Amino acid sequence: MAFEVRVHYLIGVAGLAFFLLLAWLPSTDRRAAGGRLPRIAILLAVQIALGFLLLKTGIGRTVVRAVSETFDHLLGYAAQGTAFVFGDLPTTGASGPAFLFAVLMPIVFVSALIGILQHLRVLPLIITYLGLLLSWVSGFGKIESFNAVASAILGQSEVFISLRAMLDDIPPQRMYTLAASAMSTVSASVLGAYMQLIDPKYVIAGIMLNMVGAFVVCSLINPYPVTAADDAELLGEEIVDSRKPQSFFEMLTEYILVGFKVAFTVAAMLIGFIALLAMINGLFAALFHGTTFQDVMGHVFAPLAWLTGVPWHEAADAGRFMGTKLVSNEVVAMQELSRQHDGLSDRTVAIVSTYLVSFANFATIAIVTGAVRSLSEKQGTVIARNGLRLLYGATLVSLLSATIVGLLS
Repeated sequence: MAFEVRVHYLIGVAGLAFFLLLAWLPSTDRRAAGGRLPRIAILLAVQIALGFLLLKTGIGRTVVRAVSETFDHLLGYAAQGTAFVFGDLPTTGASGPAFLFAVLMPIVFVSALIGILQHLRVLPLIITYLGLLLSWVSGFGKIESFNAVASAILGQSEVFISLRAMLDDIPPQRMYTLAASAMSTVSASVLGAYMQLIDPKYVIAGIMLNMVGAFVVCSLINPYPVTAADDAELLGEEIVDSRKPQSFFEMLTEYILVGFKVAFTVAAMLIGFIALLAMINGLFAALFHGTTFQDVMGHVFAPLAWLTGVPWHEAADAGRFMGTKLVSNEVVAMQELSRQHDGLSDRTVAIVSTYLVSFANFATIAIVTGAVRSLSEKQGTVIARNGLRLLYGATLVSLLSATIVGLLS
C-alpha cells in the first residue's frame, strides 16, 4: 500500500512536469517563458493550497456545503418560475424531469440574479479586488486578472461585453490570455446545472484551480511584458464606458434574456452534439466490429488520464469522458459520468469531474469567436486565427487542475 501511494505521487508529479512541458514547447518566447519559472512555481503552490483547502479541510467543506445549499434553494425558486410557465410538464415522465426543465431553465433565474448584483455594483467590487489579488500573485496585468475573475461569474461570451470599450486596443498576445481564461473556467449561471450532475466540491475546486491554472499555462505558452501604463490606458477607457446609465428594469430584462439565450443555446448544442455522437458511434461500431468512436477516444486519452493520477486499469474509461468533453462539450460528458461512474475509484471520479469543469472543447472556439467578432471584427479575427492554440492551452489548464486534485485524492 505504501509503495502504491509513492507511485501515485510520482506519477502525479511527473504528470505536472509533462503538462508544463507541453505548454512550453509551442511557446511564443521560450526564453521569456523560462524566466517565469519562479512565478509558475508560486502559482502551482497556490493551486495546491486552494485544492487542499477546498477538498481536505473543514473550512473547505463548509464553503462547499454553503454554496451547494445556496444553489439548492435557488433551483427551488427557479422551479417555481418554470412550473408557472410549463405547468406539470417538467415533472412528467418515467425517467424523471426533463433535462431542459430541471437543469437548463434555472440558468434564466441565476442570470437575473447576476444582473442584479452587477447593477448594485456588488460584482464589480468582487471582480476588482479578487482581480487585484490575482494580478499580484500571477504577475500578469490587471486586465487579464479582472477578466479571469469576471469569466468565472459572467461567462465566456458575456465577459467580453464587459471589455467592449477597450476591446479594439488590446494587443493580440493579451487577447490570447483573455480568451484562454474564458475557455478555462465556467460561468456562475451554469453552476447549478453542473452541481446536479457531479459532486459540487469538484465544481468549485475546478473553477478556482482553473482560474489560477490559466496563468500557469499562459506564462509558458504566451509570455509577454505588461506595464502599469498599459493597464491604466485600457482601464481608463472602461471607466468612461461604465458610467453610461441603465435603469434597473432595462438591466433585469437584458440579463433574463441573456440567461434564456444561454439555456437554449446549451440545449441546442446538446441536441446536436449528442445526436452526432450517437451517429458517429454507430458508424464506428458498424465499421470496426462494435468499437465505438468514444472507445477510440478513451484509448487516445488514456495516457493523459494516467498522468493525471488515474490508475492504468481505469485510464481508458476515464479517457472516454475526457475525449467526449473535447469533441462535444462538458455537459454531455458530465451526464455520461453521472450515469456510468460505477466501477470507477473515488480518485478517478474526482480527477475526471475536475477535468470536465471548463469550456475547453471545439464548440467553444466558435462561441468565443462569434462573441468577440460581434463586438470587434479585428479581435474576432485574432481569436479565430488562434482557435486551436486556445483550445490546446485551455485543455492543458484542465489537465493541470485534474492532476492536482489527483495528488490530493
